[in-house]
Amino acid sequence: MKITDLWATKDKPTISFELFPARSEKAAANLARAIDALAALQPDFVSVTFGAGGSTRKGSYQLVKSLIQDKGLDVITYFACYGLSPEEITSVLDDYQALGVENILAVRGDAPRDKEFEPHPDSFAHATDLLAFLRPRYDFCIGVAGYPEGHIEATSKDKDLEYLKMKVDLGAEYIIANYFYDNAFFFDFVERCRGMGIDVPILPGVMPVYSVKMMEMLAGLCGATITDELRQGIAALDETDKGALTDFGIDFAVRQCTGLLEAGVPGLHIYTMDRSKSTVGIINRLRDAGLL
Repeated sequence: MKITDLWATKDKPTISFELFPARSEKAAANLARAIDALAALQPDFVSVTFGAGGSTRKGSYQLVKSLIQDKGLDVITYFACYGLSPEEITSVLDDYQALGVENILAVRGDAPRDKEFEPHPDSFAHATDLLAFLRPRYDFCIGVAGYPEGHIEATSKDKDLEYLKMKVDLGAEYIIANYFYDNAFFFDFVERCRGMGIDVPILPGVMPVYSVKMMEMLAGLCGATITDELRQGIAALDETDKGALTDFGIDFAVRQCTGLLEAGVPGLHIYTMDRSKSTVGIINRLRDAGLL
């Protein structure tokens, strides 16, 4: 089912999870266990990332195939165009279409960080170029990424919003927002989008705290603000209690999600980092509270 049709007909907010293909046998075993636990939550859909420069092309395809055919899940497939030729883009998306994929998230993507990479000379420079290429060729329900605090490369929030509006004008039908640790960033983002005439559904991304190192690293990469409230809460934890940070992260995310749901968001999209414990805890708490 197309995601926009789901939002139009479902009487409760959706729940969805992001996954990425494993890069080692150990990671694959951990991912398989996580998928079993997450699938048991009966999400409305899951998303699967696509590595920079097509670096996880095969792994992404296999994961999408397994989630659809083995788990019976609806999948949003990320597609990052950076470095790929139009022919490669068509090949990947034709394969996804043959699997029955109806929803994609079209992003530019970044250059691979772990090796020398030479982009194809006909590669698209921006997500807007990808949208213009896709819309007349495919009937996917196409979404794009949004950045409540502005994209880390953007010259300003206003300019970033102009590009987002351009993507919607080119056919994007929904927006998945990057995560944030203060709901005020998201609410302000939605208000500014609506003021620009962007009227498509905007799905908030939620990133539980998994470890301090991961939190700092990811925030640095995407420009998310680690709030004083979050830092102070972590600083107050008992460092000898191995489960304290996980429990705190679940509590923090539940409060954040409660505020989002009470404000009427269409759903919650949780960045699982291929783990399940925090997500299971968050969703069960929200369901127990009657919010989902």
